[in-house]
Amino acid sequence: MRLADDRFMVTPTAMSKADVVAEGLAVADGAGQVAEGALRPPSEFALHLGAYSVRPDIRAVVHAHPPYATALACTGRGIKTFLAEAVVSLGPEVPVTAFALPYGDEGAAPIRDLMPRFDALLLCQHGVITVGPSVELALLRMELVEHMARIQTLAVPHGGVKPLPDEILPGLIAKRRKAGLGLAAERTPDPTSSEAERHESPQLSESPVPASGGASEPQWTPAGPAPARDAWSGGASEATCGVVYGSSGAGSQRSATEGTSNAELTAEVEHAIKRHLS
Repeated sequence: MRLADDRFMVTPTAMSKADVVAEGLAVADGAGQVAEGALRPPSEFALHLGAYSVRPDIRAVVHAHPPYATALACTGRGIKTFLAEAVVSLGPEVPVTAFALPYGDEGAAPIRDLMPRFDALLLCQHGVITVGPSVELALLRMELVEHMARIQTLAVPHGGVKPLPDEILPGLIAKRRKAGLGLAAERTPDPTSSEAERHESPQLSESPVPASGGASEPQWTPAGPAPARDAWSGGASEATCGVVYGSSGAGSQRSATEGTSNAELTAEVEHAIKRHLS
C-alpha cells in the first residue's frame, strides 16, 4: 500500500499471512529498502514497485498465486473477459506478461510494460498481480480474475467460454472509463475499433478450447497405459477392459493372439451384464 510518494507498506518477508497484524507490516522506500522499523519487505516487493512506478493513481497492489489463474499463467494464456460486469472492473482482457524471474528490476520490467493500460495481469509461470485506488478494490480484482479463470477452466469440457458480443463492449467500456477506477480504466481502448489495434497485447491467447460454434464433440479416449494382466483371469480382464472402454491398444492386440476375439469378449461382457440385470 502506498503511504506517500516514497513510502510503501507491505507484508513482511518470512511470515505467514495468517500471522500478520497491523503492527507487523514492513515499511519500505521506493528502492525496496527498509524505511521504518526492523521488518523487511519480501524479494517480490520489486513487482509491486514496478506497478507503483508507472501509475501514480495506484494506492494498493495485491500479488498472489490463486490456482486457476496461475494455471492459465503457466500456459502463457491471458483471459479475454467474458463476463459483462468484469469488463467494467478489469477491462476487456487480462493479459499475461512476458516471463521473468519474480524479483529485482528484471522481474518488474514486464509489469511496467503492461500496467499503464491494465489493472490486472497474469504473471507468466508465476501468479497474478492486481492494483487499485484502495486495498479493497485491488483484492476484489484479484478475486474476480480467479473467478473468471475458474469458470474458463470448467467450461473447457463444454466447448469453452463464449466471447461477449462485440456490440455490447463499447457501452461497458464507456462505463469503465467514467467510473473513476483509475488511469488504466480511463485509457481502456474499445477492442472493436481501430483504436484497440494500437494497444493490442501480443501475449494474449484465446481460450484453450474454441468458443461454442467452433468446438467439436469431445473425443474420449482411455487414460494411461493398457490394464495390466491379472492372476485371476489369466489376462482376460485386460482385453475386456479394452472392449468396454474402446481401447485399441496393446491389451486388445494380445487378446487376439491368445485366441480370444474381440467379438467373443463383447458377447461375454453383454452376457454378464444381462445376467446381472436379470
